[in-house]
Amino acid sequence: MKSKLPHNFGGLPPEYSNYKDANIVILPVPFDKTSSWIKGADNGPGAIINASMHMELYDIETSSEVYLKGIHTAKGIIADNSRKMIRDVRTKVERLLDDDKFTVLLGGEHMVSLGSIEAHSKHFSDMSILHLDAHSDMRDSYEGDRLSHACIMARAKEITADIVSVGIRSSDSSELGNMDKDRVFYASAINKSRDWIRKATALLSSNVYISIDLDVFDPAIMPSTGTPEPGGLGWYEVIDLLEYVSKRKNIVGFDVVELCPSKYNMAPDFLAAKLIYKLLSFKFA
Repeated sequence: MKSKLPHNFGGLPPEYSNYKDANIVILPVPFDKTSSWIKGADNGPGAIINASMHMELYDIETSSEVYLKGIHTAKGIIADNSRKMIRDVRTKVERLLDDDKFTVLLGGEHMVSLGSIEAHSKHFSDMSILHLDAHSDMRDSYEGDRLSHACIMARAKEITADIVSVGIRSSDSSELGNMDKDRVFYASAINKSRDWIRKATALLSSNVYISIDLDVFDPAIMPSTGTPEPGGLGWYEVIDLLEYVSKRKNIVGFDVVELCPSKYNMAPDFLAAKLIYKLLSFKFA
């Protein structure tokens, strides 16, 4: 391992990280204005990038090196309020898609996903959302704010009702009327099912945007989130789902959000970085 690595996703040299030649762009959005318990998601993108610089770049399962496709790390989007952040993310992602770049958004709280979802829905017809999360996030408003992180899927549903949620294990009763129970795969049911991945994938349209709140994982392996919920999914459950979807659908983009890094435990930072690289490997292998 080199002693000094370029500070970008994967620690890649210029020939694999310049914008012109890159097929993939990592877009950090260090925004955390509406989190309701543990703050620190604004430090998530930096922690993921730092951890990614220490990954092995050969992926065993796909026998590939996706970094050879070029992975550019863009300048982060900084905003002091949700409306500006969403607008700036949407504008930036639209430009990236116009340049034919596969875009990965790094949050930040979950509301950072909205601008990216808006941009992708304009660029790709027949787009569904695969939503991995501990929480349903279907509140119309939370603490008087319709742009709270707790409302992201309610706002996304205004763009497309074609949403499949996986790993859910926490909801407020006010959300139930906004949820399609046939398109929600609760963590408790996943634990008892052998066929849930096939059933979830069958509900998705041909083009799929994936939004991953890291609290979908069990806090035993992902304690570094703003609202850790017990009973989450394991690494291979999530990986098996992503691999299955990637082989049957066209993944058009994705985001990974809600990492609240801790200086006392960096394993969750590495998990997030590895998850991103693994999903890119599935997409481009």
